Amino acid sequence: MVSVKDVPADLLIRELAAYLKTNVAQVKPPVWAAYVKTGANKDRPPMDDDWWYVRAASIVRRLYLDGPVGLSRLRTYYGYRAKVGWGAKSKRTRRAGGAVIRKVLHQLEQAGIVARTKRGRVVTPEGRSLVDRIATRVAKELVKGRPELAKYLAPPKE
Repeated sequence: MVSVKDVPADLLIRELAAYLKTNVAQVKPPVWAAYVKTGANKDRPPMDDDWWYVRAASIVRRLYLDGPVGLSRLRTYYGYRAKVGWGAKSKRTRRAGGAVIRKVLHQLEQAGIVARTKRGRVVTPEGRSLVDRIATRVAKELVKGRPELAKYLAPPKE
């Protein structure tokens, strides 16, 4: 069986974002999403119109791989390296803003893709099934374009 680890992250996130946009009514950008920055280091809001769905798909993938995960760890994952000063001072990492991540998590919970536990948020069995189906579809498209990849995506023979 093909898993999330077997396909490239960018292709999986793009397909999952397209699915969330067309099929999941609960996941949609709020009014303020057109004006918000994704971090303090950014000068402008994202240029992509579908960035909300891409971020939601990326969060689902991250929860699938690392879950249970809390908001603080997701803020660290989407954070950035900040310049501190001149010369020998080292750079420091800063966490991303939490409003976007929190709102996406709430929407994914309403859609039934993510559930809250005591230790953080996890992907529900329905969400796992969805991500696995999309990963399988992406893997089939990869093999169709490059048949030599089939040996890496086939289940091991016992």
